[in-house]
Amino acid sequence: MPEFDRYLSPFSWRYGSDEMRALWSELEKRRLWRKIWVCLARAEQDYGLVSAEQVADLEAHALQVDMPRALAIEAEIHHDLMAELRTFAEQAPLGGGILHLGATSMDIEDNADALRLRAGLQIILERLGELLLALADKVEQYADLPLIAFTHLQPAEPSTLGYRLAMYTQDLAADFVDLLRVWDKLKGKGFKGAVGTAASYAELIGVDQVDAFEARLSDLLGLPFFAVATQTYPRRQDYQVISALAGMGSSLSKFAFDLRLMQSPVIGEWSEPFAAKQVGSSAMPFKRNPINAEKMNSLARSLSQMPAVAWNNAAQSLLERTLDDSANRRSLLPEAFLISDELLRTALRVVNGLKINMPAMERNLTTYAPFASTERVLMALVKAGADRQEMHERLRDHAMRAWQAVQAGQPNPLAAQISADEEMLRYLSGVQLADLMQVAHYSGIAPERARALAASVRELLSAKDAA
Repeated sequence: MPEFDRYLSPFSWRYGSDEMRALWSELEKRRLWRKIWVCLARAEQDYGLVSAEQVADLEAHALQVDMPRALAIEAEIHHDLMAELRTFAEQAPLGGGILHLGATSMDIEDNADALRLRAGLQIILERLGELLLALADKVEQYADLPLIAFTHLQPAEPSTLGYRLAMYTQDLAADFVDLLRVWDKLKGKGFKGAVGTAASYAELIGVDQVDAFEARLSDLLGLPFFAVATQTYPRRQDYQVISALAGMGSSLSKFAFDLRLMQSPVIGEWSEPFAAKQVGSSAMPFKRNPINAEKMNSLARSLSQMPAVAWNNAAQSLLERTLDDSANRRSLLPEAFLISDELLRTALRVVNGLKINMPAMERNLTTYAPFASTERVLMALVKAGADRQEMHERLRDHAMRAWQAVQAGQPNPLAAQISADEEMLRYLSGVQLADLMQVAHYSGIAPERARALAASVRELLSAKDAA
């Protein structure tokens, strides 16, 4: 249970999963530091610098993180990694004396950060995959269900619900590919010492052995390394990771914003899940506010600003390294992942519980879709021999009168007006005109493309699982 008598970040308890919080916890960071120190000792054992007994001693105490002791030491020396190093050394009297041999702090810290970036992206990719499958199900379910599409927030032409959902799905599938590419290219700093030349390791094992030494550590950690690094890995990598997360955030934010519009009673076609005992407003008992979608927009807005911080960290890391990125990265990296995690978890709940108001959808379609059908009528009349300009003017006149009726709250009379137009009846029968005004015939490629998009998403996820 969090301690609520002092400030807590909302990401400490409100937003994000326990899994993601654990990954970015102080405890997990120090466990990774210790794991890296043990791997370094193992590699150095291969070169006769460390005994098997010393490595075994370190392994026996690697998980015994003692935060109170480490923080007490840090209060004196003002260096968190050195405090953890001394704590570990105290616990391992046989192996402690060879800990950190040849290393600089960022040989430990940056490789640990790279490992956490990889693990964090694996969680994000798993969650995004679940969301994509849920969306693919909805796309297929509603591929043929007609609705009125909107441009400029004005009723436009018919489409289908599946096709609109396919739009969000397509964007998120592209985000999945981007995140997978970033994950696949993630690298650690490696073990290159204070300025990246690996001079300290060369002194210990010989310059001709450094490549093999790093390759051994890469295998032990399951992490590829940059060929060239300074005191840190290139901060451009953080920018790439956070930019990919922010890109996904933009796709999720669009979905959430559209949902808020659709949930407004004026349109009223969709709504997010609303629990039986959920309270919408402290003042207005009738309210059903879209709190999940609004939360998504709010968190995504914060995420959208994070690439700028990561950009500055990369651009202003002067020469071989400056420390002015360190403080902000302590919150920047965890919160970028925790926001992304919360966005995906919320989106999945919304998609799985999405409420479709069929009467509202049919009402809006019946009210506004006939206007779009005038284009089909015009094409058919001209093909039958009518004058295009004359028919366009007659259709415009009918449409304007129909708009007046709709704005007055009356049913849309456009189909009836056109079917009874004597001039148009010279070219097409009333049955033909009425059939042209049927909105079900005017969704074009929407159903077919929606199904194809859902199938492509399933193929993408299957290929990733097989890789």
